[in-house]
Amino acid sequence: MIELNYLAILVCGVISMVVGGIWYGPLFGKKWMHIIGVAPADMEECKKGAGQLYLVQFLLTLFQLYVLAHFIKGWQEASGVESALWIWMGFIMPTIAGGCMWNNDSAKISWSRFGIQAGYQLLMFVIYGVILGLWK
Repeated sequence: MIELNYLAILVCGVISMVVGGIWYGPLFGKKWMHIIGVAPADMEECKKGAGQLYLVQFLLTLFQLYVLAHFIKGWQEASGVESALWIWMGFIMPTIAGGCMWNNDSAKISWSRFGIQAGYQLLMFVIYGVILGLWK
C-alpha cells in the first residue's frame, strides 16, 4: 500500500485555487472574458452560482492530485488498463470538466483559450510535481 502525504495534496489543491484566481484574474482575466464572450458587466450574474462551481473544481483538483501522488510514489500494482483509466479519470476528465464549467461554449479565439488553459495546467502540474515529489 502506497502511503501518501495528504497535507501535500491539500496544499497543492489550495495553491491551485490561488494560482487559478491570479491566472484567470489579473494575468489573463480580461482576455479570458473576451474569449468566452462574457462582458465585465455580466460578471456579477456569473458570480451568483460560482461558489458551487469553485467547490466542484476544488474537489476535482484534489482527486486529480490524489491520482498524481500515486503515480509519483510509484503506483506499481496498477495494470496498464487500470493505469489508463486512472489517468483518464484523474487528469483528462477533470480538465475537460473544468473547461466545460468555466466557459460560455463560445468558439471564439479557440487557440487563445487553449494557450491560457494549457499554460495554467502546465504551471500547476510542474508545481504539483515539485511539491509531491519533495514530500514523498
